Amino acid sequence: MILLLDAHALLWWMTDHPTLASPAHAAIDDPGNAVLVSAAVVWELAIKRASGKLGVPADIPSAIERVGFSTLPITLQDAEAAAALPAHHRDPFDRMLVSQAQRVGGVIVTRDSAFASYGVEVLTA
Repeated sequence: MILLLDAHALLWWMTDHPTLASPAHAAIDDPGNAVLVSAAVVWELAIKRASGKLGVPADIPSAIERVGFSTLPITLQDAEAAAALPAHHRDPFDRMLVSQAQRVGGVIVTRDSAFASYGVEVLTA
């Protein structure tokens, strides 16, 4: 299975936060699954860190590498697909995750219920 982590799911994993749901934790921990972190998630977290809204490691890419996750770059096709999505969700970072999940056939690990309206598979974080 290909898992795409939403920003909060990534942070919960990296901090071993008990909020992360057991099925999501097990799926992320399963070596048979590919765990991907979108460039959009890193961008979102870096913006929140810079604005003082969130305490996030200074070097997010290195932190992701240390936990062994793969990164998912944003392609031109992802950008075009995200822009064409219906306006079920106004968050551009989350819309990017939807377009990327559609492209790679991934499951989005999130607590955000708005993803379901796009018909992508979701694993509750």
